[in-house]
Amino acid sequence: MQELEKNYHLEPSVLKRKTEQFLIPEVRETQNKHSNFDLYPSHDLGSEKIFRGFDSLANYIATKKTVCLDGFSGVNWSQIIEQVATHLNTKDLKFNLIDISESLKPEDQIQEMIGPFLGGEESIWGTRCNLEIGDFFDNAKLNALEVDEEVDVTIVFGSGASLVNFEHTLLYFDLPKNELQYRMRAGEVSNLGVTATKENFKMYKQYYFVDWVVLNAEKRRLSKYIDVLIDSQNQLEPSWAFMKDVKAALKQMSTTSFRVRPWFEPGAWGGEWIKEHIEGLNKDVINYAWAFSLIVPENGLILESDNHLLEFSFDFLMHQEAENILGKHHKKFGNEFPIRFNFLDTYKGGNLSVQCHPSLKYIQEKFGENITQDECYYILDCDENASVYLGFQEDIDAEKFRSELVRSQEENVELTITDYVQQHPSKKHDLYLIPNGTVHSAGAGNMVLEISATPYIFTFKMYDWLRLDLDGNPRPINIDHAFNNLRFDFKGDKVEKELFSHTQQIEKGKDFEIIYYPTHQEHFYDVRRFDFETTMNIETLGSCHVMMLVEGEQIELETETGKSQKLSYAETFVVPAAAKIFKLKNLGSGRAKVINAYLK
Repeated sequence: MQELEKNYHLEPSVLKRKTEQFLIPEVRETQNKHSNFDLYPSHDLGSEKIFRGFDSLANYIATKKTVCLDGFSGVNWSQIIEQVATHLNTKDLKFNLIDISESLKPEDQIQEMIGPFLGGEESIWGTRCNLEIGDFFDNAKLNALEVDEEVDVTIVFGSGASLVNFEHTLLYFDLPKNELQYRMRAGEVSNLGVTATKENFKMYKQYYFVDWVVLNAEKRRLSKYIDVLIDSQNQLEPSWAFMKDVKAALKQMSTTSFRVRPWFEPGAWGGEWIKEHIEGLNKDVINYAWAFSLIVPENGLILESDNHLLEFSFDFLMHQEAENILGKHHKKFGNEFPIRFNFLDTYKGGNLSVQCHPSLKYIQEKFGENITQDECYYILDCDENASVYLGFQEDIDAEKFRSELVRSQEENVELTITDYVQQHPSKKHDLYLIPNGTVHSAGAGNMVLEISATPYIFTFKMYDWLRLDLDGNPRPINIDHAFNNLRFDFKGDKVEKELFSHTQQIEKGKDFEIIYYPTHQEHFYDVRRFDFETTMNIETLGSCHVMMLVEGEQIELETETGKSQKLSYAETFVVPAAAKIFKLKNLGSGRAKVINAYLK
């Protein structure tokens, strides 16, 4: 047997994560499987397809000669290799451990290499990098790594392990990005090739613009070679499955339907609607501001077998099945899923910041993104005093507006925002259009379904009501970026004409109607709503459809393959282009209303 040469310290009962959100359960409680809102929506993998724990994983590793344990950032390799080694030691095997991080380039070289992509020292944005995983490693060190023929198993571990130049069995440890962020906040993780920093926004910036870009590309390259996929959220008892079974599930999802796992976050302006309407969440949090219902750069997909759950990043689906998902729009968007749904909860909460988003040219040139953040506010629910801020007053003076914003920021004085920005009463089921450059904010009292293009961190705040974040720190204000993008032509009467979606009834039957919500010419997606008493038969027409039950109790979705899925109020679901035809059946007592965003 070989003892560990390094002191990989393991705290058996400690999982360091800074969040009030629950860790995904190891086994689903069957009585909660069909509650009013499924927090862990899953795809059935079939019986005996998901395995648990390091003992079963070590049993598999023991049958191989060379194994690479590769994976995403945020994975705790010290704990993993300690557990693997401990279980292999019980099998009386000789094994050799190779830590791939020892083949990284020196940190100062990595810092110099990634520096141009991280923006200014205090900037919260960088530029999407064009690096590859191999750029972080010393080729001479990699080439010097060899299999020890005297041992039973050679194990290479760490992000980039697959760069070794000898044949191996590949085990990939994945980690959903929300869980990575919880670990980041707890100081549990560090960036690729860089020592951990105490400033979380800098760590997140490197994740977003460097690490995730590099490791997602590497994940895509590796996906055809992975033998075993491991969900490393539970660091002491991970779930794992054979990749051939995962691939079969991805294929089925791409031709039927799927939901991602939503996750929820508090915020400075957060409200109480999510707390009051969604079961199973921790109700002791201060509020809920966001629900990441379908923001796929950060969402996971869940597989289920015998009530055991395994979560992995959404990227795997697009890497394998992008054409089935996007249909005729695949050529334009490639492997990027273009539409997102998320909740903004200001019900019994506060106003969002007054903000805008970058133009297409600006986001491409400054940040390296392919598409920009053209969005809409769909009012899922609201109180009688709720409002949205949208567009400028007719007499807007841009220079005066800017000077007053700067004065407010520098002197910490209140600004009467309605002197410059229009305020409109909210109404349930209304849709407000927010093409890039539009000044906007969701006022208090709303439950907003934000329908948008996928980029989601490029929000230029101009005024934030002088409040602090939940840690008592000022929230960043970005007046310069905003004024490089603001559309001052959206003012006066033009706001209601162009930024309110004026609905049209485009089809009506005995017990249904289809309501069309025209979007702005800047939007690459359109919106419609199906209102029905019994059933609706719908064709995808070669486009992907993102949907949500926005009124009613529950519906059933049935696709052409015969797969059915029950969906409750406020749950987001996706029907890929390759599904071709699907049926929605109303299971509630009143009329069902389903909002539908689809690519033009």
